[in-house]
Amino acid sequence: MKNKFKLLFVALTTSLFLSVGFSQQVQAANQSRTQIKTYLIDYTNQSYPGPTQNYYYDNGAADMTGFTKIKSGQALFLPDSQGRSGTAVAILTYSEFVASKGARQGNPLKPPYYPKNVKTSISFSLTGKTEKGYIWNKSHSIADSLLGKLSYSSKYNFTSGTRSQNVGANDRGGMRFPEEIAENYWKSHPNTNITISYMTTPIYNGNEKIPRGSIVDEKSSDGTINTEIVVINSAEGLSINYNTGSFTHTKNSSSKSNQTEPSTSIVSQVPLSPTVIVYVANKGKSDAYWYNENDMPASTNKTNVVTMTESQAISAGKHASKNE
Repeated sequence: MKNKFKLLFVALTTSLFLSVGFSQQVQAANQSRTQIKTYLIDYTNQSYPGPTQNYYYDNGAADMTGFTKIKSGQALFLPDSQGRSGTAVAILTYSEFVASKGARQGNPLKPPYYPKNVKTSISFSLTGKTEKGYIWNKSHSIADSLLGKLSYSSKYNFTSGTRSQNVGANDRGGMRFPEEIAENYWKSHPNTNITISYMTTPIYNGNEKIPRGSIVDEKSSDGTINTEIVVINSAEGLSINYNTGSFTHTKNSSSKSNQTEPSTSIVSQVPLSPTVIVYVANKGKSDAYWYNENDMPASTNKTNVVTMTESQAISAGKHASKNE
């Protein structure tokens, strides 16, 4: 009965929410989002995986403007003015997280303008691995693992995302990165009444049908989580047409020389995950860092493990572990 109420809420309140100025509220931070859009166009034009090499970057504190009309356990999935998937918002609860465990709660829906899907290979500079499969995923804006059955109630909760946009280079980047922030909070706060406000905004370039990326804002009601993650909808070695979804392999796409940073000055301005804590073995001297200390090899001397922010680790020339 509760799920039926939630689905009804989504259907009935979308137009009302727009009429009371939701779209105007979301655009309140327009200058910042204009700058992010510039980054995303630059990155995707050059098939760049971003400063973390994992198809996301941390952009500081969350901008939760637009949540005044949402209640705990509810969600809204909105089209934009061109009928593309627009902003998706929800206030997540621990009970929804528990209910979604164990199995997928539905079948992914085709987002508007979903392109013809073909198989290809993507070589990741972060892991050194090449993976083969379909280029396009029906990518959740708000994940099954966070919202359960309600996440399948609207096609506007899905966008056309590359596999790397969906899970990054190591299955822990892209959209998975902000999702895991919420998931890890629930795991460490069982049975809590704390909620997480979660908002995903696809970013399009002009009239293109496929987004260049998405902005994910999330903030817990106790303030523990307060972050904005920018996700990049690109694929290394592939030049993508964001109108049709077609692509070509770039010259020397399998070589490391193709994975250099874009030449614009934008790159140096982007923050490198300043709030994410990572773990480094051997008193901080190891070249690799880990997101979870428990994932480190059993032979690791935990007394010599040092914590630092991911931005510090990357600045020191370190990279995410290829074994995590």
